[in-house]
Amino acid sequence: MKFLEEYRDGEAVQQYLNQIHAITTKPRILMEICGGQTHSLVRNGILDMLPANITMVHGPGCPVCVTPLAVIDEAIELALGKNVILCSFGDMLRVPGSKKSLLEAKAAGADVRIVYSPLEAVKLAQQNPTKEIVFFAVGFETTAPANALSVVHAEKLRLKNYSILASHVLVPPAMEAILGDEGCSIDAFLAAGHVCTIMGMEEYYPIVERYKIPIVVTGFEPVDLLQGILMAVIQLEAGAAKLENQYARVAQREGNVLAQQTVRQVFEVCDRTWRGIGTISASGYEVREKYHEYNARTKFSLNVGNVLENAECISGAIMRGMKKPFQCPHFGKQCKPEHPLGAPMVSSEGACAAYYAYTNRQHTLAEP
Repeated sequence: MKFLEEYRDGEAVQQYLNQIHAITTKPRILMEICGGQTHSLVRNGILDMLPANITMVHGPGCPVCVTPLAVIDEAIELALGKNVILCSFGDMLRVPGSKKSLLEAKAAGADVRIVYSPLEAVKLAQQNPTKEIVFFAVGFETTAPANALSVVHAEKLRLKNYSILASHVLVPPAMEAILGDEGCSIDAFLAAGHVCTIMGMEEYYPIVERYKIPIVVTGFEPVDLLQGILMAVIQLEAGAAKLENQYARVAQREGNVLAQQTVRQVFEVCDRTWRGIGTISASGYEVREKYHEYNARTKFSLNVGNVLENAECISGAIMRGMKKPFQCPHFGKQCKPEHPLGAPMVSSEGACAAYYAYTNRQHTLAEP
């Protein structure tokens, strides 16, 4: 398949690995931002093929993982007591809230349904006029256009029983928050190609300039990732810091302008709390006042208050690149996909889930 099989080519993989081994002269720490990149690195064994002095650490690029407990609790409150059909993507259902998950709420009688598009939720609103339909709108910039479009469609259809519970988060502010941490030791970033496909690359230039750090936009296949790592290492070896685009076959500097317009029409930038990390200024999207009747928070007067994180889960340290999943004392023991302590073990993009599924570390003692 064009643009897929050639990016899984074994000979190309080996060529990039040989080049990376040949030019790397000192320890380097690279962070891949996206959980999809993490899963590809772990699933394909790339971490074990890289030189010993290149360390890949895993960023906060899993939207399910960074959705805070309070927002999960908001969704559960809606599903259990508001005459609501709560619609969500499937990987949100087993993420633990402060007391239970959406899956447990469903078992207790809540009407929680898995959908594959927010437009399915709009259709449900048409089909169920006596019910309130709420779509749990979680994601990075990649899912924001479709979620915004669902609001636009609902308004055109004059639906009064549709709303979204927004928990959108934005990548560039998270990168800056990580770089601003005193304990940060990251030398370069692999940026998420699909985010840049939507939003373009303009927001990354100031980060490169301010922090003097290479950023390489990459895809998600083995050749994509290894070429991106090579591009980053070449910069580091030369003492350079610039933004480069490995994923040029899809991502362009300006991004998808029409999608951006739809996002700006429905959403405005807001401060957002990230699970395990804390509040990051201007790092999320919330529904604009113009569309307040489609904002589930205001429509149902939600206010669950502050909710404490699970003290046993080190997901925050993992998503800031300070720990690896197998360094958690509960990894593969108290914390497994069927009984997760935190979202990174249950999400399809979570770093802990990747290590549990694709390595043999789940049955070993935690490393120091």
